[in-house]
Amino acid sequence: MIEVVAPGPRALVEDLGRPGWAQYGVGPSGAYDRGALRLANRLVGNREEAAAVEALGGGLALRALVPVVVAVTGADGPVTVTASDGGAYEVGRRAPVHLATGATLALGQPSQGLRSYVAVRGGLAVRRTFASASTDTLAGLGPAPLAARDRLPLGSDGVRHPHVDHAPHRPSGGPLRVVPGPRDDWFAEGALGLLLAASWTVTPQSDRVGVRLDGPLLVRRPERGELPSEPVVTGALQVPPDGRPVLLGPDRPTTGGYPVIGVVVDADLDRAAQLRPGDQLRFRLA
Repeated sequence: MIEVVAPGPRALVEDLGRPGWAQYGVGPSGAYDRGALRLANRLVGNREEAAAVEALGGGLALRALVPVVVAVTGADGPVTVTASDGGAYEVGRRAPVHLATGATLALGQPSQGLRSYVAVRGGLAVRRTFASASTDTLAGLGPAPLAARDRLPLGSDGVRHPHVDHAPHRPSGGPLRVVPGPRDDWFAEGALGLLLAASWTVTPQSDRVGVRLDGPLLVRRPERGELPSEPVVTGALQVPPDGRPVLLGPDRPTTGGYPVIGVVVDADLDRAAQLRPGDQLRFRLA
């Protein structure tokens, strides 16, 4: 097992989610930054879909109760290992790290990005709901958020011995690509152009359900009235009555009643996981 010494602001167990259940009102959930989760699992020799820890910000600390191999991906920032005898040293991200029994791995405050992923060789053997170990913060499905003194058993998702010593840094920045619609005709003329031309600020009222953006108002056509509830997807840019878009994340609801002016393409969604309050964001037409 590994033991949670400190969870930081929020630490969750996540895998690649539970797609395919939307018709029953169950959203996909899963790791917000899927590429980072997959990479962390590859670095320790796991299947890419193995369950790992998703940590928000810094402050997560995990203690090895047996010798383990771990890897940290996602956001950038310091990672420290403290041995059982008290000796401490920094280790790199995006690389396998061997922890002896009693050693503690601690994540510092990210210098770039927001979410980190800690994979352990073998994966985490936690209870699955709808075939997934992911925590859905909106629906309340999956394991509870991690707390100090929680013990997480290791699984059998290791498929090979780790043989990579380091993975390259993933480029970040640049606009998110978006496709228009399906309800861009519910907005006043020029609203889609304004979405693409403006610089948007990530607000503190952002989480795994949605990234709330501040900027110019995207005005709806009053004659359209109210939109009946309809399915929404991860990456949808839903616009509430206040005119400011919300970029829906993995814990989004399965349906919504606000018009969607555009949808961020799947290949760019992982970058949304690393947006921090105050970050500036732009969109461009795919």
